[in-house]
Order: sequence, then structure tokens, then C-alpha cells
Amino acid sequence: MSDPAWVPQSCTLPTEERPLRVAEWDGLFAERLTALSRPGPLRLHLDLAGGSGVEERVRDLAEREGGCCSFFTFTVTPGEDLIGLDIEVDQPHAAVLEALAARTAAGGRR
Repeated sequence: MSDPAWVPQSCTLPTEERPLRVAEWDGLFAERLTALSRPGPLRLHLDLAGGSGVEERVRDLAEREGGCCSFFTFTVTPGEDLIGLDIEVDQPHAAVLEALAARTAAGGRR
């Protein structure tokens, strides 16, 4: 996912800002990812460790990402110790979700 070739034409985030956004997601995954599952081919579910300010961080990042990549649908579900993050895409963007899932899994193992 560090290769910009996976980014679809429909993404409106300026090219020079993309590495910064990827770094934000990577940081979140490295610090907070506790579990990852694929409930369906167009859906990724993440469990993130909670803590002070984590829910707000997740919501902010998801909102900004959805603003530039409208093919993503993010659902944040707060819990006592975990924050659920569901990421869904439409069929034409299944490969983008697959790349995100692979990067998420790698980030959570760092």
C-alpha cells in the first residue's frame, strides 16, 4: 500500500498528502489493533484497544478518509475496552479493501 498505484482515481486526497495519511493509519494499527476479521469480501472489521482519546482519533481519521475516498463506509462502535471499526467498500473497490486489510494485518504485527 506504500505504492501509490493501489490508490483509485476516485481518491481526492492530494498526492503529496497521501504518505501522511497512510502513516496515520499505520500508527493507529501498530498501536491499537487487537483483532482483524473479514466478515465478507467487501467488509473488514477491526478491534482496536480503547483508551483516552482513541475513539475520537478513530472517528476523526475515518471521517477524513471518507471525505476524500467516498467509496469507503466507516462504522465506529465504541465499547468499554475496545473500539470496533468496520470498513466497507463497493465491488469496484474490493482490491483497495484487500490492500488495506493486508497493510492493517502487517501494521498490527509491528
